[in-house]
Order: sequence, then C-alpha cells, then structure tokens
Amino acid sequence: MQLTDSREIAAAPEIVWAAILDPDVLKQCVPGCQEMTGSPEEGFEAKVVQKVGPVKATFKGTVSLSEMNRPESLTLTGEGKGGAAGFAKGGADVRLEPKGEGTLLSYDVEAKVGGKLAQLGSRIIDGFAKKMADQFFDNFKAAVEGPSEAEPAAAEADAGAETGAATGEGEAPKKGWFKRIVS
Repeated sequence: MQLTDSREIAAAPEIVWAAILDPDVLKQCVPGCQEMTGSPEEGFEAKVVQKVGPVKATFKGTVSLSEMNRPESLTLTGEGKGGAAGFAKGGADVRLEPKGEGTLLSYDVEAKVGGKLAQLGSRIIDGFAKKMADQFFDNFKAAVEGPSEAEPAAAEADAGAETGAATGEGEAPKKGWFKRIVS
C-alpha cells in the first residue's frame, strides 16, 4: 500500500523539524500509542493498540530515522509485531518546505502487513492505513499549531485555565503547546 499527501503547518520548518523528532509529540500523534521511548539518534520503541476490522492487537515495535537532512527531509522506518495478529512494517519519506510563514509537510508512505492482518484483504488494510496516516499528520499539525480557529471558545477556556490569566480582545492567537516550548 502506498500513500502520498501533504499538510500545511503554520510554523517555521525548524519548529516542525524539532517536533517530528520529539518522542512526546510522536506519542501524542500516533493513534493508539500507549508508550514511546527513545531518541532520534538511536530510534524509538513504541507500544500501540489498534483494531483493524475484527482484529484487535497490541503492536510492539521500533521506528528508526534515517537520511536526515535538517530541516528539509527525513525517512521514518518502522516495524511492529502484534503476536498472533501478525505484523506491520513500512516507512515514510517526509519533506519539509518553507511556504509563506509556515511549512508544507509532504509525505510518501509505504506499508506492508502479514499474518491474520493480511487475510483481511487489501481494501480494509488500505483504508485503515490511510486513516492512520491522516490521523497521525492531523494530530501532528494540531500539536505544532495549537487549537484550530473552529474551536476558539474552548481554546480560550483551556488557555485561561492553563495560565490562570484572563483573556483579552487584543491578545495574539494562542500557540500550540510544542510551539510555546520552542519559541
């Protein structure tokens, strides 16, 4: 299964690059991720629980980063084993390009499955893989940018509660939690 797509992220390429190397951001972005440890240099280990069609499994796996060309591109390669459910492995070539004041994140994903998962059929697997990739990159965009314009009341309430400060009309837009850390 192969998938190609892109996302515009309202943050500089350096901020997006730092976020994609942060295990806490990755844990937050991977759907079903329960644990994520490691570093970009040595790779990451993860535990992910997912249900694909009728098969629910806990996958334990590794993700390694290679071909890192800061802050322009990198390759993520992962492999997970889900016991009797089978295995999943694949990779993503990620490219970051400045676009206006933000970044265009483009990716090419290739995934393979085996075991019981492979018996489900390519339609279910392809749909699931696309959904997982879309969720990951949507979550990643939200983690870097912060809340979207569609949820300003909730964002203001959360930001006010988080900082203990009153919100005012003349304030700048709220930054995502990762952007606040690196700014």
